[in-house]
Amino acid sequence: MRGETAMRSYTPAERRRRAWLVVRGVKQSAADAVNPRIEAEISRIDARAEERGWRETDAMHDQLDKAKDQVAAARTAERTATRDGKNAARQARRDAEATLRRTEQAARRIGL
Repeated sequence: MRGETAMRSYTPAERRRRAWLVVRGVKQSAADAVNPRIEAEISRIDARAEERGWRETDAMHDQLDKAKDQVAAARTAERTATRDGKNAARQARRDAEATLRRTEQAARRIGL
């Protein structure tokens, strides 16, 4: 997974702090007096956001795999259901497919 392009997931506080640091760094660079602590803090924020992004991506992959497994199990249950349980098995399959669609949409939104 880590070979793919890095995705960063910033918290709202990190976004604000990073923006403030970037503005401050731009002002200091105009005066040719850049404080190295600003760049170091931006790097720390970016590293935390990247790690969080990897964790969220890994979790989404796991969720997607689980949803696919649930659809496969529901289809098998529908095929092997008795006549009386056919409608319940069909509804369970439809629910599993709906969950899979929602999970796939969420995965596409984050770029998977």
